Amino acid sequence: MSEVKEKARAAKETAAILAGLATEQKNEALRRMAEALVTRAPEILAANEDDLKRGREQGTSSSLLDRLKLTEERIAGIAEGVRQIIELPDPVGDLLESFSRPNGMLVKKFRVPLGVVGMIYEARPNVTVDAAALCLKTGNAVVLRGGSSALSSNRAIVGVLRDALSATVLPSEALQLIEDPNRSSVDEMLKLNGLLDVVIPRGGASLIRNVVENATVPVIETGAGVCHTYVDDTAVPEMAEAIAINAKVQRPSVCNSMETLLVHEAFAERHLPALAAKFREAGVELRGCERTRSLVPDVVPATEQDYATEYNDYILNVKIVNGLDEALAHIRRFGTMHSECIVTETQANADRFLQEVDAAAVYHNVSTRFTDGFEFGFGAEIGISTQKLHVRGPMGLPALTSTKYQVTGNGQIRK
Repeated sequence: MSEVKEKARAAKETAAILAGLATEQKNEALRRMAEALVTRAPEILAANEDDLKRGREQGTSSSLLDRLKLTEERIAGIAEGVRQIIELPDPVGDLLESFSRPNGMLVKKFRVPLGVVGMIYEARPNVTVDAAALCLKTGNAVVLRGGSSALSSNRAIVGVLRDALSATVLPSEALQLIEDPNRSSVDEMLKLNGLLDVVIPRGGASLIRNVVENATVPVIETGAGVCHTYVDDTAVPEMAEAIAINAKVQRPSVCNSMETLLVHEAFAERHLPALAAKFREAGVELRGCERTRSLVPDVVPATEQDYATEYNDYILNVKIVNGLDEALAHIRRFGTMHSECIVTETQANADRFLQEVDAAAVYHNVSTRFTDGFEFGFGAEIGISTQKLHVRGPMGLPALTSTKYQVTGNGQIRK
């Protein structure tokens, strides 16, 4: 039996146990996981350094190395995310609906775990912990398949977490890591109907496309982030600058960072050269339309492909538009339904933007960097769904549940 099938089967065998655990039993397991991450941080950091060294030798970009890198502070933050999940309400067992039928049947609708979640992701060791904590809190077993570039880090993290679980009633077999770095292990996961109940991809566009196009297991699609900020003509200059710089520079390697800045022509005439200088000071390469280049001559010409690219790097497209209509049209064409922002003091324009833009999260005078489970108060997220079925946006605990109807009666039969 292959590693993938063996570990998926082991996870499946724990599903019934997990579904019956009390909230406090699951929380105790998470408490031990959080403590273990902090106390055993040195061995996790040593494994992470192996991944970073290999990445540098292979010429991995600085933005991807940033995604991969762990520090004591980042591990402490990851552990704090687990503690926040402990404090959140457990959705499993929630009574969502209760009603009686004319024949006397009582129908109740409850939240229940999904079962076994397959998680496929790239060089983000924090996802290993986030996915484990969210799945286990909701009574789901989880099979993780991270990117090969983070294999040493993920192996160390999962080892620490499973050791922590071994001292609890929550079976450590509920947490599995696929260590086979070959793409065939991903392909196999996608076909494990009957062992995996759902697959969630989290990563770049090519990874997500491969999962969506080839999986026979149901998929919750998380999307690439070609995110936009539109600066309207009535935007407060200081606010627009702060939001735009934050959306691109605060952490460009993540999916909610801005990739294209759309600027109203009137605002651009007054403020774009100064704003472009701020981006250059921050180390951002600007690519722009011809109107942008007429105001800021050293900007690289932007292509259609640039507008469709998720850079996850210190690169930004800048496009001057005539107004809100052109901005909306650009977002409809190039956006990936992730996170979109308008900066304006015109309430009518804000209302229209928030209503018309089709995205998981839309913002008025707020950086797109807030599309995040931690920032939304979910403790952590297993991904940001850009699809429209089941869940959309940052996926916290309720997103990892399904529903079950319980029907009781006194002998009713259908005629």
